[in-house]
Amino acid sequence: MKQQDFENAIALLIQEDWVKPTVDLIAADMQMNAGHDLGHLLRVLRNARRIADGEIARGEAVDWKVVAAAALLHDVVDLPKDHPDRSSASRQSSEKAAAHFRALGAFDEAKIERIFHAIEAHSFSAGIEARSIEAKIVCDADRLESVGAFGIARVFQVSGQLGGGICDMADPFAEHRELDDVRYTVDHFYSKMLKLTARLYTPTGRAIGGQRHRFMETYLAQLADEIGVPVREDAAEPVSS
Repeated sequence: MKQQDFENAIALLIQEDWVKPTVDLIAADMQMNAGHDLGHLLRVLRNARRIADGEIARGEAVDWKVVAAAALLHDVVDLPKDHPDRSSASRQSSEKAAAHFRALGAFDEAKIERIFHAIEAHSFSAGIEARSIEAKIVCDADRLESVGAFGIARVFQVSGQLGGGICDMADPFAEHRELDDVRYTVDHFYSKMLKLTARLYTPTGRAIGGQRHRFMETYLAQLADEIGVPVREDAAEPVSS
C-alpha cells in the first residue's frame, strides 16, 4: 500500500494536524513486513472505529483521538516473531509514541499516558491487562486482525516467510504430539488463533470476533475433510457474545 493511499484512507477516519507527521514517522521508522504493514495499520484503525462506535452506542465514553493515535503507532517498533525481545516491542512502541506526541504538543500529558497504556497493553505476548476503554478497543482491534479470513491469510503468509510448513501430514491437528506452530502453520490455530476471541474485552469486539471465530472453525473442518482426517474438537475456548 502506498503512503499517499494510506493517508487518504485514514483521513476518512481521523482528521487532526498530528496525523501527517505520525504517518511520516511510521514510514520512516516502522519495519514493514508481511504481517505488519500500512494495510495492517489501516485495518486495525477501521476495526477500532467499528468497535468504538459500538461501545459509544452502549453508553461508553470513548476518546476516539486517543484510540486513533494508539492504533496508528501500536506497531511502530515491530520485532520479528522469533526475536528474543519480541515481548518488549509494545513497550518500545509506547515509548516512541509518547515521545513523538510530546514533541508535537498534540496531546496533554494525561492523554499521552492513555495512548502509552493502550499501545503497551495491546500485545498478546506482553501479557499486560488493558484497563481503559481506549486500551481495550485498541487491543480488540489488533486481535481481530489475527482471526477470520484475513487472520488465516496472514498466518500462512507470515509462517511461510519464516520457513513454516502448512501442517504435519502424519498428525495434522496435533492429536498425538505437542503443538509446534514454528514448524506447522495449522498448529497456530490451536496455540493462539482459536483462543483470541474469548479474550477480547469489549462486547462489540466479541460480537465481531465470534463470527470470525466460526469462520475459522469452518475452514478447519473443510481442511480436515480435504486431508481425510477428523478435525480436532477440543482446543478452542468458548466464545461469548
